[in-house]
Amino acid sequence: MRQLHLARLGDRARITDEVVREVSKKHPFVELNWRALREQLSTRVDLTNPNAPAVQKLVSSLRALNLDLAEIFPPLLRISESPAVSRELLVQLRLLQATIQVKLDQFGRGRGRFSSANPPSRGR
Repeated sequence: MRQLHLARLGDRARITDEVVREVSKKHPFVELNWRALREQLSTRVDLTNPNAPAVQKLVSSLRALNLDLAEIFPPLLRISESPAVSRELLVQLRLLQATIQVKLDQFGRGRGRFSSANPPSRGR
């Protein structure tokens, strides 16, 4: 049996639709069960172990993102020479806000020890 390198998935392996298209285009005669591969990857990371490298990297990334976001000031966006960059940044910030809210809701939904990690939300 010969091993064939199909794609580089990066540090946080994800099989996106783009990966599926690229692999299918490069290797049209290779049949893969993409659903099973995606499931296998999704169960690979053990988030219950606080010392696991994946957990440490996630926490580190969240800290770095918080610091990066703290340095962004709206007046700088208004005077930016690229309105497209400002618009894209705002779109991504809104998407991040929505994603964070979904995750906070998931963790707060009667999940035992996680529900106390979710501070009471403020009225909107």
